[in-house]
Amino acid sequence: MSISAVKPFLINGQWVKTSILESVRSPYSGDLLAKVCQAEPQHIDDTIQMMKQAARELAAVPAHGRARALAHIADGIAARHEEFAKTLSGEAGKPLTDARREIDRGIQTFRLAAEESTRIPGETIPMDLTPGGEGYTATVKRFPLGPVLGITPFNFPLNLVAHKMAPCFAAGNPFVLKPAPQTPLTALLLGEVFLTTGLPPNALTILPCSNALAEHMVEHQVFQALSFTGSMTVGWMLKGKAGYKRTLLELGGNAGVIIEPDADLETAVTRCVAGGYGYAGQTCISVQRIFVHQSHYDQFLQSFVKKVQILPTGDPALETTVVGPLINEQAAIRVEAWIQEAVSQGATLHTGGNRQGSVMEPTVLTNVSTTMKVCCEEIFGPVVTISPYTTLQEALDLMNDSPFGLQAGIFTQNIDAMYQAYANLEVGAVLVNEIPTFRADHMPYGGVKQSGLGREGVRYAIQELTEPKLLIVKSPR
Repeated sequence: MSISAVKPFLINGQWVKTSILESVRSPYSGDLLAKVCQAEPQHIDDTIQMMKQAARELAAVPAHGRARALAHIADGIAARHEEFAKTLSGEAGKPLTDARREIDRGIQTFRLAAEESTRIPGETIPMDLTPGGEGYTATVKRFPLGPVLGITPFNFPLNLVAHKMAPCFAAGNPFVLKPAPQTPLTALLLGEVFLTTGLPPNALTILPCSNALAEHMVEHQVFQALSFTGSMTVGWMLKGKAGYKRTLLELGGNAGVIIEPDADLETAVTRCVAGGYGYAGQTCISVQRIFVHQSHYDQFLQSFVKKVQILPTGDPALETTVVGPLINEQAAIRVEAWIQEAVSQGATLHTGGNRQGSVMEPTVLTNVSTTMKVCCEEIFGPVVTISPYTTLQEALDLMNDSPFGLQAGIFTQNIDAMYQAYANLEVGAVLVNEIPTFRADHMPYGGVKQSGLGREGVRYAIQELTEPKLLIVKSPR
């Protein structure tokens, strides 16, 4: 992957260089990929100063103009597909095949936003439903909320940016992005594509910067919304600093799957392996906890371990790799420590548990308790726990015994079990005969409890990022 030595950031259509540089390195090899210029306080102030003008200019762009620009972004990414994929794979350590899939999803997210930008709904409300309403007409229309600040994590450097940027543009809101320090290169590449759209240049600002400067923007009243994806600790802290602005938080979880007695075991095993170890478990809906009915527990465990043991692991640049490195060695050391702690507390290690640099072997644990970190916290690594249960209600209670509630899966052919899970699981989505790692980019996506606030998914995010305004007109007669 060829990347220039120093990468500037984007303000008001201009690429800006500073003397403060942050190194971006390959999570697998440690090789230096680029040095990224970091914004300074004056750049933050300049951005804040231009936000009101940016909001006016973008709100004046008609829906068909926004739609055309969003489709142009999708086409621009598609035209540079392999460049985006290799940049993403290099900085995130994501296996190249997974990186290509993320690029495809990013393209689709912008295409969905192009479509949705032309059908933002409004309605007419009958006012004569109650006495005194005769002679009035009322209309509700959705208006752009205003400048939006987005803070994104390292694990999806394109598509999670797209899920914040695309709905903003569709709604007519200018967008300021602080990308993850580990993975800013893909976002900066997206900035190049944006500059070819013809939208007002101040509609997009990309500011790699310190956490302190990002917090200053979170606190500033010019931003009408904060959209954050990342850790629970940071997310709730930022919500406390955001004041009255709209706050959307996607904070991850420890996703679980229930395997009922009537489940198709082979399908369940195959999908759970994919969901637990893809991108080394570094997704907020990665399969972390599996609860298997005791009648099939031994069979499921044996088949699962066999499939995990043959997963290709290592260099993300190889087409065959499934489990690549964690984002850095510190993350891998933490996962290794959690595994060792669980074993010391009585857990059984069936495979994995070893680390080489930033690469953690795919790991399977049983005999775990709900108080172990590998169960009750988000491990964000290639580790899955498997536990038996006797009744569906027991499995539902185990699944709900968590501070998180993002997505959950259940494998069953029983419609009563499906609806019991749907009614009782404390999550944002229940998936039947599918893993909780599944996400389509147009569906409402988000969680309950400590997993966050609000919903992503293009149409739903547009609703979050627009404000309904009522117009009431009294007839002169």
